[in-house]
Amino acid sequence: MQKNIAQTIVACAVLALATGCADMSPTQRGTATGAGVGAGLGALIGGSSNGGGGSRATKGALIGGAAGALIGNIWSNRMEKQKQEMEAATRGTGIQVSQTSDNRLKMEIPADVSFDTGRADIKSNFRPILERFAQTLNDNPAATVSIVGHTDSTGSASVNDPLSVNRAAHTRDFLAQRGVSQNRIIIEGRGEREPIASNDNEAGRARNRRVEIYVSESQG
Repeated sequence: MQKNIAQTIVACAVLALATGCADMSPTQRGTATGAGVGAGLGALIGGSSNGGGGSRATKGALIGGAAGALIGNIWSNRMEKQKQEMEAATRGTGIQVSQTSDNRLKMEIPADVSFDTGRADIKSNFRPILERFAQTLNDNPAATVSIVGHTDSTGSASVNDPLSVNRAAHTRDFLAQRGVSQNRIIIEGRGEREPIASNDNEAGRARNRRVEIYVSESQG
């Protein structure tokens, strides 16, 4: 019986998140996720205690839901603060900071800011942006970073694949020189395989020569 209560609570939480999260703020989404998981665990633990049966499961669900909501809210508040700091670091540069569907923060760096054609050296106008971004990471040691390099379709895969990795690596190295531990940073290169614009014209190719920086909260 107690197990059924826990399963019902978790199922309802999942359904509510699936139908309602699109309209939630980051803080609300974190709170709802934490509450759903906490309630399910609370019901299961409460119901497994000797005596009390359903009433213990219900009490456990309420306590677990409240605790889970608090934990989810703390996590989202941290990410919201990180988002605000990243937006401040890129203000006036044309770089957009967005939230992904899996609740990470994404900063997309176009070629006119970051890299010249066929090069992995960080351009001078990219440096102050990375300086400020490094400071936000130093202020939030729980954040982890994934850097993905991309190229346009000019040249062969044997050139573009390592070039995209080198762009991500140079970005990582710059952050590491400003105090961000390399253990917090993962890099990846995807060559020309994920264009966001047509490679048939220079404007499109310029958009495709980019790095994308993702920030997430460590769960460890």
